[in-house]
Amino acid sequence: MTDQTSPPIGTPAGSPIVTAAMLAIGDELLSGRTKDKNIGHLADMLTLSAIDLKEVRIVPDEEDRIVEALNALRARYDYVFTSGGIGPTHDDITADAVSKAFGVACIHEDKAMALLAEMYKCREMEFTPARQRMARMPEGASHIANPVSTAPGFVIGNVYVMAGVPQVFQAMVDNVLPTLRSGSKMLSRSISCPYGEGDIGTLLGNIQKAHPETSIGSYPRFDGKKFSTELVVRARAEEPLAAAAAAIEAMIADLDKAGLAANPTADA
Repeated sequence: MTDQTSPPIGTPAGSPIVTAAMLAIGDELLSGRTKDKNIGHLADMLTLSAIDLKEVRIVPDEEDRIVEALNALRARYDYVFTSGGIGPTHDDITADAVSKAFGVACIHEDKAMALLAEMYKCREMEFTPARQRMARMPEGASHIANPVSTAPGFVIGNVYVMAGVPQVFQAMVDNVLPTLRSGSKMLSRSISCPYGEGDIGTLLGNIQKAHPETSIGSYPRFDGKKFSTELVVRARAEEPLAAAAAAIEAMIADLDKAGLAANPTADA
């Protein structure tokens, strides 16, 4: 798959772009023991909210690596979302790392302690030091409500720190999204092309250069006999979207006239 993309996609005047990144934390993600389900969910939800997810990183449970990645991402994007590492075990160090990144103390936050103490009391379970770790967050952080298992996530600056368990992560995302600033919605149009990328690559590149306010994605397909390509045009306004789509359709028509359909190349 190729994604023939121009410099940052142009937008109509007065239509802001809001950007985001995700930092997934955990040795288990890198070892393959846990299959991530949160990245795709966040990408879907941000797209619906007109926020562009521009980068995803996965890092191990190592404080310096988390701090390094978090500082890079939060300086570059409007929002950063993290998943994982806020549980009760010794390797749940996200709260420590985020605190270090912001240069503040990591504390047992009073409201979080009260919430968890009450929850464990109702369940007739001891509120152990390990469980108290789930009340730790950077000093000055605000809560992200957790309707599934009570232990809150938190937000500090433009960083939203959430659990790695998919059901909890999704519930936290639902609580966060209404509080975020949205950008202008990305429009898209799909065009089926009967030719492989090897046939259209140069022509498609020329179309992309001629339509810098769009992004043209190229996604190859193979039916067992020949290659074809699904082309997706994206833009933040209908006029540039329609113009680029018309150029692609004209390209396909010209190839048809040239007889390429009868003698397609074998490469992708």
